[in-house]
Amino acid sequence: QVQLVESGGGLVQPGGSLTLSCGASGLRLDYHAVGWFRQVPGKEREGVSCISRSVDNTYYADNVKGRFTISRDGSKNTVYLQMNSLQPEDTAVYYCAALRYNGTRAQVIWSVPTRLWDYWGQGTQVTVSE
Repeated sequence: QVQLVESGGGLVQPGGSLTLSCGASGLRLDYHAVGWFRQVPGKEREGVSCISRSVDNTYYADNVKGRFTISRDGSKNTVYLQMNSLQPEDTAVYYCAALRYNGTRAQVIWSVPTRLWDYWGQGTQVTVSE
């Protein structure tokens, strides 16, 4: 049984940092493209970042570029999202997802609709507030 589990969310002040982790059981994340998404109530889930398999090419949404960093540790079967300079508009439930895709072009992975991603975690809440 495949399971993705996000962790590391919480409450942080504006300007602060958090690191989210996406761990997996039942599949090897380094054989998959992995994405981070976020969603606020009443809005569609939006992509935050993604990372390809093999060469770890990455892609970021414009509104997080330069502040967030996605990375993976194959030995731990985990993908991370380092989030710096957090702002209230970053408040959301953050999800990781895995995609069975052998390509390494991150922009192609970024274009895959959320409904086509193969595996999803349950989400972790990030709240940025005073």
